Amino acid sequence: MGTTTPPRTLAEALRARGDESLAGLLRARPDLLSPVPNDITQLATRAGTRASVVRALEHLDRFALQTAEALAVAPDPAPYDTLLALLTGDGQDDGEGRDDAGAAITAALPDALATLREQALVWGEDARLHLVRTARELLAPSPQHPSPTGLGPTVSEATAGMSPGRLQEILTAAGLPATYDPVSAVTALAGLFTDRTRMAELLDTAPVEALSVLDRLVWGPPYGEVTPNPTPPVQWLRDRGLLLPVSTRTVVLPREAALHLRAGRAHRVPEPVAPVLLAAAERDPQAVDRAAAGQGFMALSTVEDLLKLWNNGGPAILRAGGLSVRELKRAAGALDVSETVAAFWIELAYAAGLLASDGETDERYAPTPASDEWLDLPAQDRWTHLATAWLAATRTAGLIGGQDAKGRALSALGPDLDRSAAPEVRHRVLALFASLPPGTAPDPQTLLARLRWERPLRSTAPGGPTAPGDASDLRSRIALWTVNDAELLGITGRGALSSQARALLDEGPDAAAARLAPLIPEPLDHVLLQADLTAVAPGPLERPLAEMLSVLADVESKGGATVYRFTPGSVRRALDAGRAATDLHAFLATHSRTPVPQPLSYLIDDVARRHGHLRIGAASAYVRCDDEAVLNEILADKRSATLRLRRLAPTVLAAQADPGSLLDGLREMGYAPAAESAEGDVLITRAGARRTPPRTPPVPVPEGPPVPDATLLAAAVRAVRAGDSAARAVHKDAPDTAGAGGGNLPRTTPAETLATVQAAAMTGSAVWIGYVNAEGAASQRVIAPVKVEGGFVTAYDHTADEVRTYPLHRITGVAELADEQTT
Repeated sequence: MGTTTPPRTLAEALRARGDESLAGLLRARPDLLSPVPNDITQLATRAGTRASVVRALEHLDRFALQTAEALAVAPDPAPYDTLLALLTGDGQDDGEGRDDAGAAITAALPDALATLREQALVWGEDARLHLVRTARELLAPSPQHPSPTGLGPTVSEATAGMSPGRLQEILTAAGLPATYDPVSAVTALAGLFTDRTRMAELLDTAPVEALSVLDRLVWGPPYGEVTPNPTPPVQWLRDRGLLLPVSTRTVVLPREAALHLRAGRAHRVPEPVAPVLLAAAERDPQAVDRAAAGQGFMALSTVEDLLKLWNNGGPAILRAGGLSVRELKRAAGALDVSETVAAFWIELAYAAGLLASDGETDERYAPTPASDEWLDLPAQDRWTHLATAWLAATRTAGLIGGQDAKGRALSALGPDLDRSAAPEVRHRVLALFASLPPGTAPDPQTLLARLRWERPLRSTAPGGPTAPGDASDLRSRIALWTVNDAELLGITGRGALSSQARALLDEGPDAAAARLAPLIPEPLDHVLLQADLTAVAPGPLERPLAEMLSVLADVESKGGATVYRFTPGSVRRALDAGRAATDLHAFLATHSRTPVPQPLSYLIDDVARRHGHLRIGAASAYVRCDDEAVLNEILADKRSATLRLRRLAPTVLAAQADPGSLLDGLREMGYAPAAESAEGDVLITRAGARRTPPRTPPVPVPEGPPVPDATLLAAAVRAVRAGDSAARAVHKDAPDTAGAGGGNLPRTTPAETLATVQAAAMTGSAVWIGYVNAEGAASQRVIAPVKVEGGFVTAYDHTADEVRTYPLHRITGVAELADEQTT
C-alpha cells in the first residue's frame, strides 16, 4: 500500500496509491472523470455513488463478481482467509458430491481481488478487506433484494427485535445454556450454527421432513412462507432457530446455518476460470476468405439495390417515426430477402449515412449525396465503409418487430432502437472469433457461455444489477444477432472469421481493403444477349454499364451471374429517360459479346415507334394524338372511366386527373404515352434525381463516458493530486477583519492582502487565499505568487496545477501556510 499504517477509509487507500494506479482506476471507471474531481476525497466519494458502483459491477467478470458477492456476506472487514474459505468451502462434504475446484479458486482469487482493488470496489490490506458500502448494499441479502449467493441475513440481523423470552425458548430447544442477555443469546446461537460438530449432532436429531425443508432453502432463496399452524417438521426448525421469523407468515434460514449446510461455500458453483471456447468446425482459411468475400460482394449489391429502390424518393415516414410494416414488406420483396434481413440492410445503410429523411413537408426517405460518393468507390472500400459503420452502430436491427417498454411496436428506422452495449458486444464476439486459429468456426453455445462469464450482470430499472436470464438476456441476443449479421455482411465466411475482417479489427480499413481486393472479381464491360429477350452478366458489371442495363431491362435472377429480361415496359423506361432507339441499338451492339438477337431489335423498334404517340400535359391534364382513332379507342375503354376524360378537339382529350396519374393510368391500359412540357416538348424523366440534403450518419449512443487517453489521464491525476495537496494544506489562522465571524474563507483588508502576496512573491513562498470568481462562486486555493502588478497577482495555483492570474479585488483574504506545511 506504500504506507506503514493501514488505511482507515477509501480516500486514504486511494491517497496511498501511486499515479499509475490512480490512472488505472480512472481508465477502468471513466465516469469518475466527469468532471475531474477536485481532490482525492471527492474522487473516493464519487467512486462510492450508487450509479458509479452499479456501472463498475456490470463490467466485472463472473469470478470477480463472485468474489465481491462473497465479501458482501462476510464480516466487514474480512481477512483474506475468510474470503478464501467462503469461495472454496471448509473441505467438508455438503452432500452435493461435487469437486469445489479449490486449487483453481486459490490461484484465481489474487487476480480477482486485484481487479476489485484497482476499481476501488475493495480497499484495505489482506488482513482487513473492505467492500465499499454501496456495493455491499447492492449485493447483500434482504427480503426485497435477495443476495445473488442465495444466503439470508445473519442470526444477529434476523433476531433483531426478538423478545428475550423467545430467544430463551430457542436456546433451550437447541440444548444451549440459558442466558437472559439478548446479546449473549444471539452469540450462543450463532456459535452453535458455526460449530460443525455440535451442528451435526443437532441435525442428526432432526426429522427427515425437516431436512427436506432445509434442502429446499439452503441454496436460496432462503425465505419461505408458513401457515399459522405449521407442520411438525417446520415447527421443529422454528423452535431451534433454524428458521427465524421475518414476518407473521415468512421465515428465513439464517446465514450461519446455511453456510454449515453448504460446507462453508458462498456459491454453489464457483467459476474461477472462463469457459473454454470450443470449435464447431475447422475449415480451409482460404475457402473462408473466398466465401466471406463473395458474401461481402452480395452485401454491396443488396445495398446498391436498396438505394436504387428509393432513388426517386422512398417511402413516407410514419408520424411516430420509422418505416411502416407495409413498406418494409415491399422492400423485402424487392430485395428478395426476408423482412428481418431487409430491416438489417435498411438500418445498415442508414448507419453508414447512405439513407436519410429528406426533411420535406411530406417527409420521405431517400439516398443521401454521400451515397453517390460511396458508389464511386472501389468495391473493397465500399465494404470497409459498411463494416466499420456496423461495428460502431448502436442501432440494433434485431429489435425491429418487438415492443418497447410501453408496448409500442419497434419499427425499422424508428426511435428506441439504440442499445449502447451493441458495439462492445460485437467487438467482443469478433475478438472471440479471432482468438481461434484461422478457419475455425466457434461453437455458439460456448461462445454465449464465455460472454456471460465475462459480463454476468446487466442493468435493470430503477438501478440495480441482476443476474441475466438465458437467451432472453439482451447481451446474449445481441451476440446471436452479431453472429448472423457478420455472416450476412461477409465479416465471417462459413462460420469462421475471415482474414480481411481480422485485418479490419487489428490494422484498420486500409489493411482490410488491401486483403479483400484480390478476392473480388474485376467488373466486366460486356453481357451475353440471348434470343429469349434476356441478357446474362457473367459477373459484376462496370457501374455505367450496370446502371444503363438496370434502366433498359429488369433483373430476373441473381447469383454467380445476373439475368436481365427485356420487356416493353423496360424499353419504354429507357426511352422515357431520353434514350433514342438508335442509342439503345448502339449500346447493345457495343456491350454484347453475342450478336443482338432479332426479337430484341424488333422489340426496341416497336416500342420506340409507339412511344410518344400520345402526349400528356396539364389541363388538369390532357391527352393529344394526331390519330383520332386512338383517342376514340381510349374513350370507349371502360378502364378510362376513373380518369374522367372528355374530348376537347378531334385530337385532344382533357382529364380531371393530374398528369402523373393520367400517365400511369394509360400505361396500365397498354399505351405508351409520353409527358410533354407547356411548349410541347417531350419531358425526359431521368432516374435517380432525388437526393436528401447533406446528412451526417446517426451518432452512436455511447454506453458511458469514453475511455480517456494517456495524456488526459496523466493531466487528471496531476490535477487531483494538486487539489488534494491544496485541500489538506495547513494554514495559520487569519484575523477576521471583515467581520465574517469565523467563515470558511480567510478575511483580510485589501492593504493586508496586497502586502502579504507581495511578500510571498519576494520570498517564493505559498499562501492560502479565498477567491470569488465572476459568477460569485467562492473557493479556497493555495498559490505561490510570482508577480504582483496592475491590480493582479500572477501565481502558480497548486489547486489547479497551473499558472493563473487573479484580480486582487476578488481575493477575500490571505493567510500564510503553517511553518511545517510543504507544498
